[in-house]
Amino acid sequence: MFDLLIGLDAWVLVSLVLALAFVLFFEFINGFHDTANAVATVIYTKAMSAYTAVILSGIFNFLGVLLGGVGVAYAIVHLLPVELLINVNTGHGLAMVFSLLAAAITWNLGTWYFGIPASSSHTLIGSILGVGLGNALITDVSMADGVNWQKAIDIGISLIVSPMAGFAVAALLLLGLKWWLPASKMHNTPETRKEVKGKKHPPFWNRLVLVLSAMAVSFVHGSNDGQKGIGMIMLVLIGIVPGLFVLDLNSTTYQIERTRDATLHLSQFYQRNSDTLSEYLALGKSNGSEMPALFRCDPKQTEITIAALLEDLQGVTDYNMLDSEKRIEVRRYLLCLDDTAKKVGKLDGLPFRERADLDKLRKDLTGTTEYAPFWVILAVALALGIGTMIGWKRVVLTVGEKIGKQGMTYAQGMSAQITAACAIGMANVFSLPVSTTHVLSSGVAGTMVANKSGLQAGTVRTILMAWVLTLPISMGLAAGMFWIATRFVG
Repeated sequence: MFDLLIGLDAWVLVSLVLALAFVLFFEFINGFHDTANAVATVIYTKAMSAYTAVILSGIFNFLGVLLGGVGVAYAIVHLLPVELLINVNTGHGLAMVFSLLAAAITWNLGTWYFGIPASSSHTLIGSILGVGLGNALITDVSMADGVNWQKAIDIGISLIVSPMAGFAVAALLLLGLKWWLPASKMHNTPETRKEVKGKKHPPFWNRLVLVLSAMAVSFVHGSNDGQKGIGMIMLVLIGIVPGLFVLDLNSTTYQIERTRDATLHLSQFYQRNSDTLSEYLALGKSNGSEMPALFRCDPKQTEITIAALLEDLQGVTDYNMLDSEKRIEVRRYLLCLDDTAKKVGKLDGLPFRERADLDKLRKDLTGTTEYAPFWVILAVALALGIGTMIGWKRVVLTVGEKIGKQGMTYAQGMSAQITAACAIGMANVFSLPVSTTHVLSSGVAGTMVANKSGLQAGTVRTILMAWVLTLPISMGLAAGMFWIATRFVG
C-alpha cells in the first residue's frame, strides 16, 4: 500500500489521502445509515439487545465486504461512460471524485439526521450520474454519451423492482405463515407477549430465525454496499495515480496470457461472424492503418485497437515491465474492446451460442482491469463495520414503529428480514447494486398491509419523497460541484 506514496508530488499526495478519507467517511456514514435497517427488526422485537445486534451486524458487514467480490463495484464504476474513464487526468479525476462524494455525503447526513430511511445506493448512483452529465455539459459531449445509459437503466430497474418485490414477497410470506400456523406465538407483538406472558424475548425458534436473518441481511448488505465503496476507491486511485492502478500489477503471467489470448480470440470471433458484423465494425477496411492521434472508443477502430493491444502485450509476462503511459494505453484498449464487445452482443443476428462465447471473452479481457487490492477491501470493510456500531437509533425507531399503525409482530420481522436477505443476495449474484433501505422498509410495509395493521401515511409519504428526490437532488448537487471544481483544475 505505502509503495503508492513514493515519488508523488506533495499536492497529489494530499489530494489522494483526502479523497481516500472521503470514500471511507462515506462508507462509515453508510454503516450507521443503512445498517440500522438490517438490525431494526431484531432490535425492535427484542430478539437481541441493541448493542449486541449492532456489534454482530458490524462483524457480518465486515465479512460481507471481504468475501463479496468486485462485481457490484465495477457495475458502479461503469455508470460513467468509457470515454470519461479512459481519458480522465489527475485534475479531472480529483474534481470527479470529490464532487460525487461531497454530494453523496451531504444528502446521506441530511436524511440520517431526520431519521429518514433514504438509500445510500440511490445517493451514490445519482451522484455518479450527475458527474457524468456535468462532464458532458462541460466538454460539449452529447447527453446521450455523458452516461453509460444502458448500465444506468439496468441499475435503475433493479432499484425500482427490488422494493416492489420486497413488498410483495414479504406480504405473501407473512400470509403463508398465518395460514400455516394461525395460532402461533409468532403473531404476537413484543408488547403483547410481555403483557400476556410476562416475557421479554420472542419464542426460541422465532428468536433464532430473527437473529440469523438479521445477520444474513448484514452480510449481504456488506457485500453489496461495501463494493460500492470499493468501486469509489478504485475510481480515486485510477483517477489520481493511474500508472499504479489502471492494471493489476500483481497479475500473473497466466492471467496476462489469458488477456492476450482473449484479444486474439475476439479478433477470430469477429472474422467468424463477419457476415453479421462487417459493416458495424468496418472489418477489412483498416488493414495497414495506424492508431489515430485522438483515440476514441469507436467500433470501426476495433481492428486497429486489437492490433495495437497485441503489439503492446507482445512478450509481456509482468505488467511491471510496462511504463506508466503504456499501462494506461493497455487499459484504454481493453476497456474499449470490452465496450464494443458489449454493444456487439446486443446486435441482431448473432446466435445464442456466439453471444455466450462473447461474454466469456469479455470476462477474460477485463480480468486484469476489474480488480481491487486487498488493502482497499479491508479499509472499506473496517469503515462500514465500525460505522454500523454508531448512530443506528434514529432509523431503527422509524422502521420498527413509524411505518405501521400497530407494532411489528415477530412473524412480520422474520418475513421482512428473510425477504431482504434473499433479494439482496440475488442482486449480488447478478452484480446489481440495490438498496438495503428500500428493500427492508418496503418489506416491513408489505407485512403491515398483509397483517391489516395499516400504514402511517406521514412516515410512508416521507420515505417515498426521499425515494423520489434522492436521485435528482444528488445528481444536481454532484453536477454543480463538478462544474465548480473544474473551474479550479482547468
